[in-house]
Amino acid sequence: MTWLPRPIDLLNCSISLSGLEATPDVSYGAAPRDKIDFYRPKEGRNLPVIVFFYGGSWQWGHRRDYRFMAALLARLGFLVAVPDYRLYPDVKFPDFLQDCAAATAFVINRAADYAGNPREIFLIGHSAGAYNAVMLALNQDYLASQGCGTNRLSGVAGLSGPYDFLPIRAPDIKAIFSSAPDISLTQPVTFARDSAPPLFLAHGGADTTVLPRNTTKLAARLRAQGGIVETKIYPKLGHTGILLSALPYLSWRAPLLRDMMSFIAACRAGDLAGEGFERRESVVG
Repeated sequence: MTWLPRPIDLLNCSISLSGLEATPDVSYGAAPRDKIDFYRPKEGRNLPVIVFFYGGSWQWGHRRDYRFMAALLARLGFLVAVPDYRLYPDVKFPDFLQDCAAATAFVINRAADYAGNPREIFLIGHSAGAYNAVMLALNQDYLASQGCGTNRLSGVAGLSGPYDFLPIRAPDIKAIFSSAPDISLTQPVTFARDSAPPLFLAHGGADTTVLPRNTTKLAARLRAQGGIVETKIYPKLGHTGILLSALPYLSWRAPLLRDMMSFIAACRAGDLAGEGFERRESVVG
């Protein structure tokens, strides 16, 4: 049988690792999937850190498939960690969140070993990965269980994430969250609070997989609570298109990477406490 590359393989090959150093297969726990791949500029020292959580409906995905995103971010001067986490049907809620918390705590505690700055930790996630990242930022219990506080997070970016998706109708998603004693506790919007880390929430206006109302409703709840949040809606982008717009040859579709880097720069500069930031919301394009 002739082996044909997957589209994701071609995508990964389109972004060179030249000038970067990759450290794969670092264990953060005992389970077979408890592994992290690190990427950084070869000469980098004391780098700001990004932990990137991929999506896949909490049912599929692998850290190697997101090498392109890690390489793009590392080229901008970051230490980038891409962890795997356990998936359904092997686990249900909240096990995958506990894995993400363990991975984040590992990165915080060991960032300096990989040329990262443990005082500048950012979470970025797409789709189910955005849910994971935002839930860690809003529900303080997950990181606390790993001996870390959410105050260790400098900022969080959620791309096309499901944050307020009750009632759950899809049978597979129902099964994933069936273990929750109170279904409201599965929703990031439940945990909106004024003391959460700054959030950047971006969504494609043409997304029919995860509706943009997830972003607008969470942002509204955060603002009502006094939280710091910036939102961007890119009207012409769908669920996958928003992530692909980070690629240099597709950046004409939306300025996602520029907007996200501006948010991170503001977090690093300490500019987000200024009055009025929490009201920054825009539709782009």
